[in-house]
Amino acid sequence: MPYELFIALRHLKSRRRQTLISISAIGIAVMILVVSNAFMAGFTNEIYEVTVENLPHVVVTPDEDEEYIHFYNSIIPQIEKMEGVTATSPALEGEATLQYKEHTINVLMRGVIPEKEDMVSHISNDMTEGDFHMLAHSRNTIVIGDALAEDLDVKVGDEISVNFPTANPASYEVTGIFDTGTPVDNILTYTSLNTAQEFYDIGDAVNVINVRLADYNDDTKIAKQIEEIGYEASGWTTTNPEILQTIKIETTSNNIMLLLILLIASFGVVSTLNMVVMEKVKEIGILMAMGATASAIRRIFILESGILGLIGAIAGSIIGIAIALAIGSYPVPAGFYELEVIPVFIRTTDILITVVGVFVLNLIAGVYPAQRASGLDPAEAISTH
Repeated sequence: MPYELFIALRHLKSRRRQTLISISAIGIAVMILVVSNAFMAGFTNEIYEVTVENLPHVVVTPDEDEEYIHFYNSIIPQIEKMEGVTATSPALEGEATLQYKEHTINVLMRGVIPEKEDMVSHISNDMTEGDFHMLAHSRNTIVIGDALAEDLDVKVGDEISVNFPTANPASYEVTGIFDTGTPVDNILTYTSLNTAQEFYDIGDAVNVINVRLADYNDDTKIAKQIEEIGYEASGWTTTNPEILQTIKIETTSNNIMLLLILLIASFGVVSTLNMVVMEKVKEIGILMAMGATASAIRRIFILESGILGLIGAIAGSIIGIAIALAIGSYPVPAGFYELEVIPVFIRTTDILITVVGVFVLNLIAGVYPAQRASGLDPAEAISTH
């Protein structure tokens, strides 16, 4: 064992109380960091699960000079051959007004091929009443969100009037109700593609092709590939930038707060080592008189700082993981943001970065007291006490 490390350990052992306080300060800071990161990662995953997973990852729209996509049946096979594309769904979307008794609400009506749409949005998993695929076997039927059903005061089996100034008015039967847990439950409705085409009287055409990817992070790449074959396309990060912006703002503010906590803990280490320097002036002088160089003295105190940081970071990480997992298994009261348990996700990379970061930060924090100790004059140090 190098004598610098031996002396550093002896210093720390001889001041057990101060050492324990320093390690505890760092450990608490790291514990807060680990728990907070686990919550942030968990809620970020939840946001992606609730929003991005229910969104089309790429949306193909008509060219600027066109209102509809007329040859969608020839476009879809080209898109489906692209690596990373798992499903496509042609749709005809437009505004519509639903009326039931005295209730009137403007909505977005989406005409789809149920089998294809379900492969993109997995809407059948969100059905609370009825069968989404029944749209394929019936005409003039509609599936609506639970919030919209409550606003209209309708239930499965009721007939509602559907109209729009430029469309053909009709009566549709409510054959299903879905609940995605998102704001779309207030405005989105589904009907069959044929029914929507008849309602808007446009023939066999669509105005959007929704695309699902194996990895939603590839949305920009796939959108560019679709544009290369001559069609307008946008990824979800372009059409829904507010999701990324919300996550970015929350993550930034969280990281700033946690960095301040770690800096406070590191200053505690600096204070402890400064006290060691003041108390060990004579011992430092003796070491230098025995031949210890200034760089060796500097290494002793930097090692002490690094040891405090490493032990504190490891202990804090272990405790933080245990607390995060315990909180993550705690059930959430029914109806609280559609969550069953508090979302927690622990990433190994986050833990490693935290431990290494705290270790390096404490090494840096130990430079000042180490420099101060190495700058002592041996003769003055010995004669100080």
